[in-house]
Amino acid sequence: MGPPFYRLRYHTHPLKTERYILGTTITTAVFPVAGRGTRFLPATKAAAKEMLPIVDKPLIQHAVEEALEAGARTLIFVTGASKRSIEDHFDWDPELERALLESGKHELVELLRGMLPADASCVYLRQGEPLGLGHAVLCARPAVGDAPFFVHLPDDLIAGQPGCLKQMADHFRNQPHSAVAVETVPRDKTGSYGIVAVEDGTGPRQVRQIVEKPKPAEAPSDLAVVGRYLLTPKIFTKLAATGRGAGGEIQLTDGIADLLKDEPVYAFPFSGKRYDCGSKLGYLKANVEFGREHPEVGTAFRAYLDEL
Repeated sequence: MGPPFYRLRYHTHPLKTERYILGTTITTAVFPVAGRGTRFLPATKAAAKEMLPIVDKPLIQHAVEEALEAGARTLIFVTGASKRSIEDHFDWDPELERALLESGKHELVELLRGMLPADASCVYLRQGEPLGLGHAVLCARPAVGDAPFFVHLPDDLIAGQPGCLKQMADHFRNQPHSAVAVETVPRDKTGSYGIVAVEDGTGPRQVRQIVEKPKPAEAPSDLAVVGRYLLTPKIFTKLAATGRGAGGEIQLTDGIADLLKDEPVYAFPFSGKRYDCGSKLGYLKANVEFGREHPEVGTAFRAYLDEL
């Protein structure tokens, strides 16, 4: 039999009503994966960019593993056209397993069956129009319900122990408010990020202002939001009232800016190294560095790099 999990193509999901209080565990993660991945054409013409491998593991699997480590068990994928490969990746493939077993490759069968734990479930929603990250998150509202949740952007691969979402979840247990992962970026790169101004101090600090892709001269700081969010369900009300912003899209940043008026939002400086796998250079860097540490080929790959 296949992995013990179920899949919903969408439409209905029981709404959760748990209150977020001290000690709350986040059990839902949203993965906005509807983007076309045009930077990687022609590789992404018929395949999801999130299925691009880091050595032998696709970006989306790295994302799911990080969410599972943080306690998520309901995994919500907001998809678009040409994204069926993501659903297929986490589905049971009995013919493949049968072929592997007949070839004596039992370890590979166990590898495939272990991709998801028994208590995890996958929900697949379709973002009908490419209206931005904020709209993608809003599409997940029926499946998330009235509970805090993670948002994970698989393009941002973060190597850390524990993972970035686990770090944010641990913070949330003591400060049950929304949080965004941040890191310092060069001032001339602020136009590529949401930028926050925060209270004085160190560690997680409350956000005073958040601006989407400001020009360097207009940026309130050099502290950029990267692809990890922990949000309370009130963000859905804000996004539903958010008009189109930068790029003609409904920006998650604008919804968070509105959320700041009602409740605290924290800037969370995670521990770990981020690879921008939405760019070719960042993707290549991730493959080289993960390849160097790969348990199967790492030693030989390091030797090869030394020869170069």
